[in-house]
Amino acid sequence: MEDAPKFVKSGDSAIVKMVPSKPMCVEAYTDYPPLGRFAVRDMRQTVAVGVIKSVEKIEKTGKVTKAAVKAGKK
Repeated sequence: MEDAPKFVKSGDSAIVKMVPSKPMCVEAYTDYPPLGRFAVRDMRQTVAVGVIKSVEKIEKTGKVTKAAVKAGKK
């Protein structure tokens, strides 16, 4: 057990916190199993697979389109 290992060897397991660079549609595996798994690929090779234990949801306010405003009024 290490607090901050520099790498994880093949066959080892780890609990990591990942922050996506783009919006993603994921859920915790216990809440919705089809959206609770992930795979990390690099140069067409799978380098990691796993299960999502928890999700920290943050609300971002962005640009609201005219169609969204019109649909919200109905």
